[in-house]
Amino acid sequence: MYKKFILLFIIFNFISHCGFTPLYSKKSNMNFSIETLEFNGDRTINNFLKINLNQYINDKHNKKFKIKIETIFNKRVLSKDKTANITNYELLSNSTITIKVAEKLIKEFKITEKKIVDDIDDNFEEQKNERITKQTFALSITNKLLTELSMLNDS
Repeated sequence: MYKKFILLFIIFNFISHCGFTPLYSKKSNMNFSIETLEFNGDRTINNFLKINLNQYINDKHNKKFKIKIETIFNKRVLSKDKTANITNYELLSNSTITIKVAEKLIKEFKITEKKIVDDIDDNFEEQKNERITKQTFALSITNKLLTELSMLNDS
């Protein structure tokens, strides 16, 4: 028992002190700001995107991007059982992002996020899971957008 405890302690020490840090964990190192944000489409995803991107709206940096995001959210039935009840469906988010600098189009790209979900009989739980999925989609879109902005800023 004592040997297992020591071995577990040593393994935990190696794992926790390996020096791993996320690539963009220090968001203060980003040398750009967002001048304007414009949203169209799904309100819930756009609200989460706005919350995630508000911290980059400032006047401190010289490179200022104008961003327009259009999101479309779909819920598509994938399969039904013998009694025609839905058994699972797909949640799909398509986002078209346009990046401009001083009214000049720099880049336009699309981000697609999807998730397959089993049907839940409880409507409240289903709506709650849908909202959590939309929040996850917005976080993923934000991270991909920030990566694109970082690469555009470096070039």
